[in-house]
Amino acid sequence: MPQVKIIAKNFMDMVASLTARDLDNLYQNPFICEAILRSLPPLAKKYVLQMLYIEGSVLAKSMEEWVLADGFTKHRVAIDRLVQLRIFSEEKKKETSYRLNPTFQTNLQKHLIYGGALPREPMPSNVTVRLPTLEELEAYALGQWECFLLQLISSAQAEKPTNFSSSMMKVFQRGLLTQRDKESPRLSESGFQFLLMDTSAQLWYIIREYISNSQERGVNQADLISFLLELSFHVAGEAYNVNTLSELQKNMIKDFADLGLVKLQQGRKDSWFIPTKLATSLSISLTDSSSRKEGFVVVETNFRIYAYSTSKLHCEILRLFSRIEYQLPNLIVGAITKESLYNAFDNGIAADQIIAFLQQNAHPRVAERIPSVPENVCDQDVFEAACDYARDRNGLLWEDSKKMRLAVKAETHTHMREFLRGQS
Repeated sequence: MPQVKIIAKNFMDMVASLTARDLDNLYQNPFICEAILRSLPPLAKKYVLQMLYIEGSVLAKSMEEWVLADGFTKHRVAIDRLVQLRIFSEEKKKETSYRLNPTFQTNLQKHLIYGGALPREPMPSNVTVRLPTLEELEAYALGQWECFLLQLISSAQAEKPTNFSSSMMKVFQRGLLTQRDKESPRLSESGFQFLLMDTSAQLWYIIREYISNSQERGVNQADLISFLLELSFHVAGEAYNVNTLSELQKNMIKDFADLGLVKLQQGRKDSWFIPTKLATSLSISLTDSSSRKEGFVVVETNFRIYAYSTSKLHCEILRLFSRIEYQLPNLIVGAITKESLYNAFDNGIAADQIIAFLQQNAHPRVAERIPSVPENVCDQDVFEAACDYARDRNGLLWEDSKKMRLAVKAETHTHMREFLRGQS
């Protein structure tokens, strides 16, 4: 069974991949310096603030004394991240030392002391029409994202086309769809796994592709990242005049609206964009931003699934590893069967990914239970995955699904142990 893992890098990984010149240009903006600061691991933030008013370099040995002995691993992670982002420069003479990037240091000092004004202020309420509430804005963002995903995996299922050009959609689809001669495109192994990721991880994957291919569209990566970081300082739910944007940013904002980062509205004279929470949390790390959302799935011990949802996308995702039996206006009923699991395994989906999806999306009624997904369902998923693994290697001699027992060839036994260790 193939094991393909999609890595959705967070925003700071993409910032760190910029050239030294582009990073130095970014640090000319005090707001971006603050955005970078608040995205750092806690220990890295501490080091930056401790060195903010130190003009010279600090010996690496001296910095090691700032942490307890059991915190050395976190210390190395913090130092490596700061060097990657060119916030620290490493100096190797007699002894290794670190110096704060002077441009970053000066602008962060100015921002912390004097504050600063964003390039644009919210529009007055007497100019804008009724703005959506935060709840309405969140529902809009989710709706836009689901529509985009449906367009991504099957344009026939999308209710409305996106603003993205066909060439840009192909960029997004490149790692998620596969196509053979004269056949219609279908989800690849990575594509199946992408659909099981949470919304935050999916968004980062798409943004990473959007940024990575910006130069093909004549857009500088640093300009794009700068605008995205700038967006993170806007207030969710407030309206900002589109005329305050450059022509390049106006084109970007239309794309961001398709992804659910902003909502566009038109008045009699002016038009404006309203950032959603997806936009205002862009500079936060992936781990921090993936806060728990309310789930919708109930899994029973008899392997039946009840999904309280009206979403087409949810139905398509559940179809990846279960048999959909019927769909009501606000309820999807299905079952996890041996056949549906083997179909999922054949498409490159691993048992632990199915279990993680069901746990992450557990309905509030069962989310607080331990475990939120019945143990026998989790165990059966892993057992079927083990059978499939052995079968693919011609090592399966016998299986008993009811009692979850199997026999494999001696030469397959070691590989099976390693496989099962990875599933735990």
